[in-house]
Amino acid sequence: MAVTDPADARLLAALAELGKVAVHELAARVGMDPREVAYRLVALSGSGLPLLVGVESDPQGLRAALAGAFPPAQPQTPNPGPYHAPPSGAVPFAPSGATPGYAPSGAVPGYPPPAQPPQAAPPGYPPPARPGGGYPPADPGRGLPSGPYQVQQGVASGPYQVAGVASGPYPAPLDPVISTWGPPQTASWARGDQRPAPPAGPRTGKIGDSLAGQGLEGEQLTVQLLEVQDPADYLFGAAGYRLEPGERAVVVHTEVTNTGPIPFVSLPDNYLELLTADGKPVAKAPVSLTSRPPHKIGVQPGETAGGHTVYVLPESTRVVAVRWSPRPEPDERSLTWSLED
Repeated sequence: MAVTDPADARLLAALAELGKVAVHELAARVGMDPREVAYRLVALSGSGLPLLVGVESDPQGLRAALAGAFPPAQPQTPNPGPYHAPPSGAVPFAPSGATPGYAPSGAVPGYPPPAQPPQAAPPGYPPPARPGGGYPPADPGRGLPSGPYQVQQGVASGPYQVAGVASGPYPAPLDPVISTWGPPQTASWARGDQRPAPPAGPRTGKIGDSLAGQGLEGEQLTVQLLEVQDPADYLFGAAGYRLEPGERAVVVHTEVTNTGPIPFVSLPDNYLELLTADGKPVAKAPVSLTSRPPHKIGVQPGETAGGHTVYVLPESTRVVAVRWSPRPEPDERSLTWSLED
């Protein structure tokens, strides 16, 4: 198989050098989001390459986490069993001296009403459900369907069951994402009705300004643009990379401070982009420079983390701004620094 994607080639080159490594460590080494790295590795492993993507876990810890996430189900009332029609010739019970199925002349208070012939259910169908579930208790003078099911006084009847379906509330199925990759981050960025309001303050600034931002989980962040080196071809070449004719490199230095109580678990510069004069964004290159260390994954509450982001673009392209966003598409939480006076 020929690898044509530059990001895939970068991943495979780093993996060939390391041999065996965790996904998040490989992502930090190549300066990519660990979720994207995991997706790419799984896709590459199914393409015939000698690559095995595995998961290692603590079984006891996982069982404890699952036990806390899914409480044990409540005990349910036993299934009353299939319905059986009464045998041929069966007659309802009546008090001594009374004709079965008829009330004597003159109504007597408390005397049971006339018995009704039992209605046989169509073959293959359960009997009609009654309010409260199950069958009513025995009543003298009233026809009773045969079968072992009985209602005990003081015990609430359970929900009516259909054959082959367990009674009680249906348990929530396990999320295939949880069983494969572990608990993912919430998709609150895709739901505008539940998205917390962005922090107050300016959304634009100049080089050196600190702007208040927000992560996908509502993390309270402060992002500062410290430096933009344009061009940075000598740094690119010193790290062992080679630019094609007509290309130039740009290096951006930023710092992210987590000012809230929620940990920021993403790569701080994952969606840090350059904006050109015609309004087009330039995404970061999947490279890291030895002299300018990249961002590491995650910023804990109260922590400030810095790093450098590398870009490769045509020599003739004019860069006018730097934009930070918590997701691929810009929204009201995006921050922009102008590079023009």
